[in-house]
Amino acid sequence: MGKAVTEVELRQLQGGSFVGKGPSNHWVNIDTGKSEEGHAAASGPMELVLMALGTCSGIDLNLMLKKMRLDVVDMQIRLAGTRAADPPRKFTQIHITFHFWGADLPMSKLERAVSLFLEKYCSVANTLNGVAEITSAVVTHAPGESL
Repeated sequence: MGKAVTEVELRQLQGGSFVGKGPSNHWVNIDTGKSEEGHAAASGPMELVLMALGTCSGIDLNLMLKKMRLDVVDMQIRLAGTRAADPPRKFTQIHITFHFWGADLPMSKLERAVSLFLEKYCSVANTLNGVAEITSAVVTHAPGESL
């Protein structure tokens, strides 16, 4: 069996501003700050790395929690990345906080689902493992409770 290949296309708009498109055929704006010849008009590449990790985890967790028959009525994922001071300024640590809303959500099952996501299922997390230390926390909220 051959290796799966994903291809994306990037087009420079001007200076540090780009649009990108992948197999989904949807364009995404990508930008950088004015000091790097961008327009500060869209998310930058490192922000998108965190967003990709959060989205990947959310998709996988949503499916896993449904299979576990947990009545999660809402989910919010917050990520904080610490970057090295010197170039290439890669992420050295990423902390993910998973907020779940629902009645009587068993913490042990939520933590198990998050652990499976980090260790096995999320392709973005597994791409970043070994590059950045990824840690997580799980917080539950009653329905209607604000963050």
